[in-house]
Amino acid sequence: MRYQVVTLFPELVEAAINVGLLGKAVAAGVVQVTCISPRRFTTDRHQSVDDTPYGGGSGMVLSVEPIAKALEALEAEGPSHRVLLTPAAARFDQAAVRRLSALPSLTLVCGRYEGFDERVRGLVNEELSLGDFVLNGGEIAALAIIEATARLLPNVIGNSRSLDEESHAEGLLEYPQYTRPRSFRGQEVPAVLLSGDHGRIARWRRREALAKTRRMRPDLFAQLSLDATDRALLAEHDGEAEDKP
Repeated sequence: MRYQVVTLFPELVEAAINVGLLGKAVAAGVVQVTCISPRRFTTDRHQSVDDTPYGGGSGMVLSVEPIAKALEALEAEGPSHRVLLTPAAARFDQAAVRRLSALPSLTLVCGRYEGFDERVRGLVNEELSLGDFVLNGGEIAALAIIEATARLLPNVIGNSRSLDEESHAEGLLEYPQYTRPRSFRGQEVPAVLLSGDHGRIARWRRREALAKTRRMRPDLFAQLSLDATDRALLAEHDGEAEDKP
């Protein structure tokens, strides 16, 4: 997978891509990350990439020309799906992760200051946002997208089966996890996880994932299509909750 990041601060991205599993994927050649700064394509001695907005207003706006030239320079590496990172866009979610991870190349365009010249939008294939909040720039969002998509690539995650059980893999939050010690300050590991009965454990995990999603993300829960087994599991969970003192 080839990632290209258009950013005024390549050092922010480069500092993170060589760490952990992502760093191993980069070292192994499974993932390639290239950063390019629009400042390379300016003509004044200050390497200006922004200007005051037409019509007045506070702050500075990123100019279209340096970004356009940066994207054109990246075309020498081959065609790439271009994504503009902006809070005024559709929210990045696991469905987008799966879709983007299937692409051979992904170009992420990071903003700064008060935003982009509107004409930048005509240079990209789509726009994405991490959520309903504002960051200083798009680099954190770019890194989130790189890590989320790269981990779905072959040979990046050691145990690929774990990907199927993670939060959002099938629209559910992940079930609760426990490890040693069995008892911590009066809190015990659920007995079912110590039973060795894999059928019971699988049933308990499904039940807890459903209940957790309903409690913490009712928006996700509302989109689920529950079958009779799922409804029975939730009824079982609710019955146990009522029995607890």
